[in-house]
Amino acid sequence: MSKFTHIGCACGKTRLEVQGEPILVSECLCNSCRQAAARLAKLPRAPNILTSHEATASAEYRKDRIRFVSGREHLAEFRLVADAGSRRVVATCCNTPVLLEMKGAHWLSLYLHLWPESSRPAIDIRTMVSDLPDASHLPDNVPNLKTHTVSFYMKLLWAWIGMGFRNPKIEVARTVDA
Repeated sequence: MSKFTHIGCACGKTRLEVQGEPILVSECLCNSCRQAAARLAKLPRAPNILTSHEATASAEYRKDRIRFVSGREHLAEFRLVADAGSRRVVATCCNTPVLLEMKGAHWLSLYLHLWPESSRPAIDIRTMVSDLPDASHLPDNVPNLKTHTVSFYMKLLWAWIGMGFRNPKIEVARTVDA
């Protein structure tokens, strides 16, 4: 039987249940993730989700292993530009960034600050390091990858095969501007 973990926004009104272990746990240093995190941090009461070295940390989970337990009515999407291929979803009850969804993806990247610090999944890799002007300050505790690797995409492919090539939709009715 798979383990279930309960996580949620800063105020506790938006709660999720995730099943099993993540596909991968990463820190992304791409310009898009860093820019979105900086803009979302300016919302009232919003937590800053950037790590000390300006990355966004997330656990990638199959969509079929994530369930919103409460607070779905608080969810709103944020896009850097109107036609962006990715969206971030925020719990507007406390403006906590919850997840990143790539267009057409069968997985979601759940931001690690949703977990209590004591049970937060450990980072496997740091990716998109090539977007930094100078990556020399990054710790070497995990691989610092210039881009996404074949191994990264293979893990996602195996997860999709495990889902029977399904891609559940995550409905979010509202938008938020940051």
